[in-house]
Amino acid sequence: MTASPGKTSLLITVSAVSLALAASLPATAQDLELGEIVITPNRTPTELSTTGSSVTLIGREEIEEQAQPLVTDYLNQVPGVAITSPGGPGTETSLAIRGAPRRYVKTLYNGIDISDPTNTQVQTSYQYLLSGGIDTIEVLKGSQSTLYGSDAIAGVISLSTLGDIDPGVTHLLAGEGGSRGTARASYGLRAADGGSRLSFNATGLRTDGISAADAGTERDGYENVTLDIVGEHEFSDVFSVFGSALFIDAEAEFDDEFPARDNPTATNLSKQLAGRAGFNLNLLEGRFRNTFSVQAFDLERTIEGTGFDGTYDGRRHKFDYQGAFDVNRWLTLQGGADYEKQSATFPGITSEADFHTTGLWTEAIATPVEDLTLTAGIRHEQHSEFGGHTTWRATGSYLFAETGTRLHGSVGTGFRAPSLNELFGPFGSNPDLQPETSVGFDVGVEQRFLGGDLVADVTYFDLKIDDLIGFVCPDPAIDPRCESGAYGQIPGTSKSRGLEASLTHRVNSQLTLGGSYTYTHAEDQNGNRLARIPRHAVGLAAAYKPAEKWTISTAGKIALDTVDTGDFALDDYFLLNAKIAYKPTEDTELYLRAENVLNQDYQTARGFGTPGLSVFAGFKARFGP
Repeated sequence: MTASPGKTSLLITVSAVSLALAASLPATAQDLELGEIVITPNRTPTELSTTGSSVTLIGREEIEEQAQPLVTDYLNQVPGVAITSPGGPGTETSLAIRGAPRRYVKTLYNGIDISDPTNTQVQTSYQYLLSGGIDTIEVLKGSQSTLYGSDAIAGVISLSTLGDIDPGVTHLLAGEGGSRGTARASYGLRAADGGSRLSFNATGLRTDGISAADAGTERDGYENVTLDIVGEHEFSDVFSVFGSALFIDAEAEFDDEFPARDNPTATNLSKQLAGRAGFNLNLLEGRFRNTFSVQAFDLERTIEGTGFDGTYDGRRHKFDYQGAFDVNRWLTLQGGADYEKQSATFPGITSEADFHTTGLWTEAIATPVEDLTLTAGIRHEQHSEFGGHTTWRATGSYLFAETGTRLHGSVGTGFRAPSLNELFGPFGSNPDLQPETSVGFDVGVEQRFLGGDLVADVTYFDLKIDDLIGFVCPDPAIDPRCESGAYGQIPGTSKSRGLEASLTHRVNSQLTLGGSYTYTHAEDQNGNRLARIPRHAVGLAAAYKPAEKWTISTAGKIALDTVDTGDFALDDYFLLNAKIAYKPTEDTELYLRAENVLNQDYQTARGFGTPGLSVFAGFKARFGP
């Protein structure tokens, strides 16, 4: 689907849900409009209304409108995305796109790959991503390995803190406090002059939290300090430079699993430091565009107070080149090359493990006739451990201008390379593993009514993953936890298919309504349902401005028919958040917001609790031109 989360969606006609929608729900993302630009579908600025891939765009307005503290708060509103948290903020958060877990999702922060190379599978620790300073969130769905390499089987999530900046220097201050000893504060600096732009953000969050174990009594707290900076400078129309850096220092308490129970000493500590720099070179009067970049990522995570204590150190270094040449007004050829090295040290293993990959890719973007956009691409990647692998991808979008009907679709293959942990780690590693492979497609139709004020979209998706890597037990009946097993390729195919539908309606200048419905049927290679993926998910959203200085916004999510490991049924729930804001001046805001307004007692992971009704008060202020 090519709409955005929140303001996207399928209106639900059931009367009770309709009342909730009309009463309170925020616009969680921008409508698909001509002129909106996204980066992820083609790794270059692309008009959202011409993309064949399914993309959700969450903009600065929606992020500020809700004032939620975590990036996952916004991702949870995206059709097709499921978020699982075994406890309160800071606990190990899982994410799935269209039923595929986070190990199949590439995540970029200002262009930096922030996935953890030391984890069981290479995947991002989403619980450590604060929303302070985030300008846009893009969620690209479908197999995207052709453009992004390994791990992009289910899609790509891109976070950016550099948006449009007014000339001069602007300072941004924000603070909030509320339930369970929660406090957060942020400072932002925005500066622009001629061809230069700079964004700096410092954000801190701490909370006493809740007991992660639902039956527990001791609270599991969380603290996080995040700093990021990104900027660019244009020396001329031909040459420009850019750079970004990210620092995260987080500490989170958690509880035991199997079974879930209090552990007053269990703590995760994580320090992440990352940077990226490069330059753009535009030749032939801008027809031939070149971008060169290097990036580095360093992570140290430590587990304390458990039977698996230890420190994991991981590093990633990457070089990337991307070029684009406009053959004529309707055809652009793109291509690139990248080199990446991952390395890690694990507890109990003295030597460092590492591997490297080299990738080459090319893509054609064509508009052979008006309102028709086609893309086709291919990639070959060479891995130091398992050899070569080739992927491909194609997309299409066609607009029937007279009726406002747009057809869109994509098809492609993907792969996930075995992680350093799976290849060389301390528990059951296997250096002979081969990559997991996938093929997926989606196809949909978008329809505009009322001059674009009413937008509907329905998209069908299908994803199959083969050559699965899993822990193989010598005899599961004797060794149910596979303690003496090893990683291996598991025969069979995991499958996920479903439907995403959305509807957004700008009723007038004061009121916007929206909702979404996602049906997901996801099963493993044995035909068993995948855990923690709701079969039915409903998103509801609304924003209402009763007066010039007031805004009321809400966002709701209904999860129905969810199972956990062992086919254990989890309770259905309706999570509703709301915010009321007052702006005394154009540059200041006072607000009151509430999470879990209905005080739902629910679980997204069996045995682990979630916060009840929570209330927070905050302010925002802007100083500058």
